[in-house]
Amino acid sequence: MFRTLLKSKIHRAAVTHCELNYEGSCAIDEDLLDAANLGENEQIHIWNINNGERFITYAIRAERGSRIISVNGSAARRAAVGDLVIIAAFAQVEEKEVAGFSPKLVFVNPDNRIKEERSTIPVQMAD
Repeated sequence: MFRTLLKSKIHRAAVTHCELNYEGSCAIDEDLLDAANLGENEQIHIWNINNGERFITYAIRAERGSRIISVNGSAARRAAVGDLVIIAAFAQVEEKEVAGFSPKLVFVNPDNRIKEERSTIPVQMAD
C-alpha cells in the first residue's frame, strides 16, 4: 500500500509574472526548485493565498537567482503579479517508508529569497 504525502513545498512565494500566451506551466527560479527538491516537468499544485484559487500544472526552470515565479498559460488567469502562492508536490510513499519520510519545506521572504528550509511542520496548537 502507498500513501500520498507532501514531498515539496515553497511557502508564500510572490508571483512575479503571469504569461497568458506562454505554452503553460509555472516557471520557478532554479535555486527554489533545488531547495524544494522539485524537478523540471514535475506536477505541482499551486494554492493562491490572495484569491483562494487552487490549480495543478507542472514546473519548468526559470533562470537561477532570478527569483522568478511565473504562472503561465491558462493558469495565468488564476493569479496576478504580486499574489502570494504556495507551491506543493506530492509523492507516493510505501507504507513501510512513511515513518522515515520527510518533505522539503522552503519558506521565502517577500522577494522570493529563501529565508528558511525545514523538513517538519509544527503541531498546530489550540488557542
